[in-house]
Amino acid sequence: MFTGIIEQVGRVKQAEDTGKHTVFEILTGIFDDIALGDSINVNGTCLTVTEIREKSFTVEMVNETKRITSLGTVRDGDAVNLERALTLSTRLGGHIVSGHVDGTGEITDISYDGSAMVMHIKVPEHLMKYMAEKGSVSIDGISLTLFDVRKASSEIILNLIPETQERTTLSGKTAGDLVNIEADMLMKHVEHLLEAGVKNV
Repeated sequence: MFTGIIEQVGRVKQAEDTGKHTVFEILTGIFDDIALGDSINVNGTCLTVTEIREKSFTVEMVNETKRITSLGTVRDGDAVNLERALTLSTRLGGHIVSGHVDGTGEITDISYDGSAMVMHIKVPEHLMKYMAEKGSVSIDGISLTLFDVRKASSEIILNLIPETQERTTLSGKTAGDLVNIEADMLMKHVEHLLEAGVKNV
């Protein structure tokens, strides 16, 4: 589990698609306590550490993850958002994030309102039911607030504060780029209970 508060931006030293899976070696500056088998959120996707080196760690992505996330477009030298799994003593500054990506969205427009970076994202229609104005969403692993939800056009609007722009990869995005989307898991669980016929939720 994660909080959606990015700890650092890492850089992919090497991305190797073997056909059976994809191996990422990621350069990191502050993760000096990770161990084999640890979960790391990479651009919103929960991946497992398979190798640790002096200044980098390695994770593997199966083909299904490649199909449903934007990680298949990551190349050598690309920057990625990184967060270690939360602990029981971690402040939950964002919201509960599983690292299980629900789908990808396309950035359709970027503008500025004062210091805020205003980002429009086209969301798959089946995920729009989880998008609630002033609710939470994870974009490339970042916990963000939905400032506006446009059901008719299947679009969400985000306002990124300067801190988010400086500490994540979103400031380098342009219109047409794909991002990983994870809907608020509480919304998904409530829906599941209602569909199962539980009345007193």
